[in-house]
This record gives sequence, C-alpha cells and structure tokens, in this order.
Amino acid sequence: MTELELIQEIQKKGVHSAAFVDTVKVPFDPDLRKYCTPQACGSYGKNWGCPPAVGDIYDLIQRAKQYKRTLVYETVAQLEDSFDYEGIRAGGLRHKQITNEITPLIRSFTGKDLIQLSAGGCTVCERCSKMDEQPCRFPERALHSVSAYGIYVSKLAKICGLEYNNGENTVTMFGVVFFQKSE
Repeated sequence: MTELELIQEIQKKGVHSAAFVDTVKVPFDPDLRKYCTPQACGSYGKNWGCPPAVGDIYDLIQRAKQYKRTLVYETVAQLEDSFDYEGIRAGGLRHKQITNEITPLIRSFTGKDLIQLSAGGCTVCERCSKMDEQPCRFPERALHSVSAYGIYVSKLAKICGLEYNNGENTVTMFGVVFFQKSE
C-alpha cells in the first residue's frame, strides 16, 4: 500500500484529510504542555496517555524524533454554534472512534513500531485503569495525547497543507502517527 492509498482508506472510515511529512518538520514546543494541567484538562492524572503518567515532555519529544516519517490526520465535526459544548464533546468521541477504527490500517502500513497520538487521552479502554491505579491493560495499543508531546498542531497543519480550522461551527481534531524508526 502506498501513502496515498492509506490516506484514501482512512478517509473511507471518516478521516476528513491527511498528509505525510518527514518528522524533522514536526514543530514541537514544550511550552504547550501547560495545557495539560488539572485546571485545563479533565484527563490530567486520570489517563495513561496523558500527563503526568505519559512522561517528561523532553523525553517524549526525543522519542518522537527517533522516527523518520509522520502521518497527520484530522476529523471534522459540525456544531450548532461556537458554544456547542455537547457537539464538541461528540466530535471528540467520534474522533476517538475513527482513530480506533483506522489503527489496524495504520499498523498494517507502518508496522508495529510506531507512536500513535490522538486528541485528548487514550480511549482504548472504556475506563482507563489509571483511574484505579492499575497498570495499563493494553500498552501496545495505548494512544497518547498530541498535547502531551508538545506538538504545535496549527503549525503542523500548515506544514502538511491541512486546514487547522475547517470553517464556522466546526471542530477539527488531529491525530499524529510517528513511524519508520531511525536505525
């Protein structure tokens, strides 16, 4: 399967648009981790894919930079208006469902050695075992938060030729997959 064929396949599953980029072009900003706090995000400390459990920001950035290629994809949800919190939440859940559905396609293309990130915390399990202070049940399938890695998504979207904002009364969510580990 080619990169274009993978994009076409994941679009059939609900991805709005996607692009590939060399990982060296991915803009990281450790200061963006400030959005991963108990005051800013309800997943902080409650999800293995989010801070603080996911690890140190600088370690995560170095880990991501060990890969040569990056797949960036986005989903778009329509909202009633810009204050449609329930629509935003539903768009987030839809993004996670799409991410979980396309993961086997991505893994068949990239191989098992990858880092898969998504908007928000991991949703592989209905209830994260972190909430019960238990180990992650599926570490090989776990999704980490894009924000936890300090990825400057608006800049990355521009680099990839993707829209960060897909129009009035929409919410756009991103997923990022690092693959082809450097030797």
